[in-house]
Amino acid sequence: MSAAPPLVVDPAELTRDLIRRPSVTPADAGAMDTLQRILTDLGFTCRRMAFEGPGGLGAEARIENLYARRGTASPNLCFAGHTDVVPTGAAEAWSADPFEAEIRDGILFGRGAVDMKGGIAAWVAAVSQILAQGEPEGSLSFLITGDEEGPALHGTKRVVETLMAEGEVIDACVVGEPSSQSRLGDMIKIGRRGSLNTWITVHGKQGHVAYPQRAANPAPVLVRLLARLDAHALDAGYEAFQPSNLEITTIDIGNPATNVIPAEARARLNIRFNPSHTGDDLIAWLNGVAGQVQAETGLQISLEHLCSGNAFLTPHGDFVTAVQDAVEAELDIRPEASTTGGTSDARFIRALCPVLELGLVGQTMHQIDERVPVAELHALTAVYRRVIERVLGTLVR
Repeated sequence: MSAAPPLVVDPAELTRDLIRRPSVTPADAGAMDTLQRILTDLGFTCRRMAFEGPGGLGAEARIENLYARRGTASPNLCFAGHTDVVPTGAAEAWSADPFEAEIRDGILFGRGAVDMKGGIAAWVAAVSQILAQGEPEGSLSFLITGDEEGPALHGTKRVVETLMAEGEVIDACVVGEPSSQSRLGDMIKIGRRGSLNTWITVHGKQGHVAYPQRAANPAPVLVRLLARLDAHALDAGYEAFQPSNLEITTIDIGNPATNVIPAEARARLNIRFNPSHTGDDLIAWLNGVAGQVQAETGLQISLEHLCSGNAFLTPHGDFVTAVQDAVEAELDIRPEASTTGGTSDARFIRALCPVLELGLVGQTMHQIDERVPVAELHALTAVYRRVIERVLGTLVR
């Protein structure tokens, strides 16, 4: 009886299978099961990690995560990604059902096509092609979460904490976020800025506007604090990073009356910061400035903070060079190593190993009619295959 032929995965078909699972954060809708079945068939040992906790808007959620590894030898090259997607928006505004995964004129439409079910499928397909030719040196692994587009409290962060506590060694990681800007392979991300959210409440005393001496208006105090924070230059930039920026994202008093001094005034701000700072340093600075204004005005000011991740930078070296060489060899373009953009789960993985991001062109991510050319999925598969071969070869030396 002859052996079964090796499994070779079609990246477009796997992308379609994943899109048809409407895994809007925190729902999984079977997306993780779909991925686990294929990885198991490819010889991976799959471990599901489910964590429960607040899933956004105060609701409790159960988040599905997957860590899969094939092989026990060193080095261990990991691919990280997420199966959860953002909401579709108005479904009737799409030219095709956002979860039908329709292919039209060589273009695959669907929520998650770019961000980032297409990237996951391309890496799986690349691995299947490599395994069809024989055993690679070292080990290959996947770290996949269902909590990247949401609060990101019970996804990659907790998986990384678990793996670190168990002593799991990962030598390098590629995150499949859509890092390319206008052409596949034109950019990789080797770092990201940190992100800090702060909620500010100034507590005053409500009263009649005609008798201000009987009240304490929190609005001018909030304005003074925000003006002082906004006028402060955080830094002039950092190696490979733009200057950090503080943005006031909302100011809320909620006073429908024209003749009432409000009792409270609230605001929220976000700081995107480079490695010149840590979240703790910025929190101490914000608390200090608020304390000064409180002492000057006599009104109580309360601050709450949430740092979703510190800044990180993977320096140029063998890992970054190997990825750039692989992209250039396949696509005849050398990707720019950038630190621009928002946050990603790379901010958690950097505690385990060097990490960078390489994926599809991100121009339609989170948009109506998110889409990817089928040919680009196959091209990314070819790029990922070269990346795996070169990075493993570099780490073995």
